[in-house]
Amino acid sequence: MSIAFAALATYLISYALSGPRPVVGAASPDGYTRVPGVIHVHTKFSDGGGTPDEVVAAAKATGARFVVITDHNNADAKAFEGYHDGVLVIVGSELSTTAGHILGLGISRPTYRFSGDALDGLDDIRELGGAVVVAHPLSAREDLRFTGWDLPGPWGLELINGDSEWRSAGVRVLSSALLYRVNQRRALLGLLNSADPALARWDDLLSKRDVVGIAGADAHSRVPVSKNFAPRFPSYESLFALMRNYVLLKEPLTGSFVDDRDRLLAALKRGNLYVGLDAFAPADAFSFVASAPGISATMGDTLAPSSDLKLRASGRFPKEATIQILQDGHPVATSDSALEVSGSSSGVYRAQVRIAGEPVPWILSNPIYVFDEPAQKERAARAAWPAPQTAPASATVIESFETESHFQPGFDPASSLQQTIEAKAGHDGGKALHLDFKLGPETPSHPNVFVATVDWTHRDLSGKSGLTFWIKADGVYRFTVQVRDANPASRDEGTEWWFASVRTTVEWRQVTIPFARLRSVNPMTDGKLDLDNVRALVLVIDRGAMKPGSTGNIWVDDFGVY
Repeated sequence: MSIAFAALATYLISYALSGPRPVVGAASPDGYTRVPGVIHVHTKFSDGGGTPDEVVAAAKATGARFVVITDHNNADAKAFEGYHDGVLVIVGSELSTTAGHILGLGISRPTYRFSGDALDGLDDIRELGGAVVVAHPLSAREDLRFTGWDLPGPWGLELINGDSEWRSAGVRVLSSALLYRVNQRRALLGLLNSADPALARWDDLLSKRDVVGIAGADAHSRVPVSKNFAPRFPSYESLFALMRNYVLLKEPLTGSFVDDRDRLLAALKRGNLYVGLDAFAPADAFSFVASAPGISATMGDTLAPSSDLKLRASGRFPKEATIQILQDGHPVATSDSALEVSGSSSGVYRAQVRIAGEPVPWILSNPIYVFDEPAQKERAARAAWPAPQTAPASATVIESFETESHFQPGFDPASSLQQTIEAKAGHDGGKALHLDFKLGPETPSHPNVFVATVDWTHRDLSGKSGLTFWIKADGVYRFTVQVRDANPASRDEGTEWWFASVRTTVEWRQVTIPFARLRSVNPMTDGKLDLDNVRALVLVIDRGAMKPGSTGNIWVDDFGVY
C-alpha cells in the first residue's frame, strides 16, 4: 500500500510541477508587433460567471493584451469597452441563429434585438461594423453545431473552441476535473481533441475563398450543475492561459482605445494573426512571412506567384516540435527548425507547428494567399456579401395606401400604435402607411408586449414567390412580417404564423422576402405554408424584435406580392 501511495504522490508532484515546455532558437525579426489576446468570452451579462472586471484581471494575469467579450445575443457590456489596467476590451456578441452560433466581433451597440435568422445575423453584424466568425462549428452538441456552410459573406471560423473541447473529451473530463486543482494548465491540456476535422473543413473552405481562422476561448467561468449550483470552473485565468490569438500589427499599440481597437479589428478581419497554445509552450516568437524583391507580406495577405517569392516559417520552438508548411492543405515542407518554400505556384499556404504526441498543433498560422489577379477576383467574389434581392417589375401591389387600408392596428394594454395614412410620405411622393409605435414596459405579470397592424383578408396566393414592400423609419428597428395560414391543429385561433424579420433604415428601401425564407416555431406545425389558404398578413413589433419601452416611427408603402 505504501508503494502505491508513494507512486501516486510522485505522479501528483510531477503533475503539479510540470509547466510549459522551454523554447530554443532565435526569434526572427519580421517587423510586426505581436498582440496576444483572447476572443469569445462570456460574462454575467449572459451566462458567464464573472464580471467584466474579473475578465480584465484574468487577461492581465495571463499576459493577454486584448480581450473580446461576446455575451449571448446582446452587447450589454458595451459601456465597459476601452482600456482597463492596460488591457484593451472590445465588446461583440454571440448570436444564436437557425444555422448555429456566430460571433460578431467589435459591433456597435444595436438598437434592436437579433432575430435568430442566420442571414439576418450575418447582415446585422455587417451593418454594425463587426467581423463575423462561426463559433464552435463542429460542436459535439448537435444544437450548437454549425450547419450554414453555404451561407454567403466573408465569415471566419473557430479552429479550436474551449467549450467544444471538453464536450468531446468523454471520460477525460472526470480526470481533468479531479486534477484541475493540482495543475490547471495540464488539466485543460488533457481535454484537447484532434484538430484534424476542423482543419479539414477549413482547408475545404480555403479552396474557394479567404477564411480567417481563430481560437475561441468560449470562456464562461462556470459550469451549471443545477439551477442553483454553478461552480466557477474552469476559471477565466486558466482558459486565457491555454490559448491565444496573436494579432500582427505594423506598429505597436498606442494606448488610444479607438485607434487600437480599429487597427486590431482590421488586422483580425484580414487574418493577420496566428493561434498559439501557450499552455504547451510560449508562442510569442513565431513568424510566417512571404518576401520577394521589394515585397514583404505576412499571414492574411495575398501575393501574386513569382519565382522570386519565398515563404518562410521560423521562430523559437520546443525541441520536440515539427514545423510544416502546407499548400492547399497538403504538407510541402517539414522540418524541426526554420523552413522555406517557393511561392512560384498558386495556392493557399499556411504553417503549423506540432509537438510530438499532442493532438492539436501548438501553432496554427492563418494563410498567405498566392494567386494571380483573376484568381484573386474570383475568390473575392465568392466571399462577397450578396446584393439585395429586388422584386420583379411584375409584382402585384396589394396595398398602395392611397386610399383607406385593410391593415388595422392592435396592441397590448401597455403599448400604443397610432396608424395613419400620410400624404406625400411615400417612396414615390404619394401616400404611405405611418406607424407611430410605443412598446410598453415588460413586467412579470405582463411580459408579452407588442404592437401590430393586421390585414385579415383571406387570400389565395398560389403561384406567388414572396412578399415585397417599401419601408423606412426614423431609426434602425426590427419588426416581424407574418403570413398566417389555416392550421386547425394550431392553438392560435386555427392559424399558423410564418414569419421573417426586417431591419429598417432611415431611407426608403424596397424589401423582398421569398416565402421560402419564412419559418414557423409552432409546435403543432403542419410543415408548410399553404399559400392557397392565407388568413392574414401582419407587421408586428414585440419583445423579440425590440426592447420593451422602445418608441419610433415606421412608414410602409406599396405592400404586395411577386
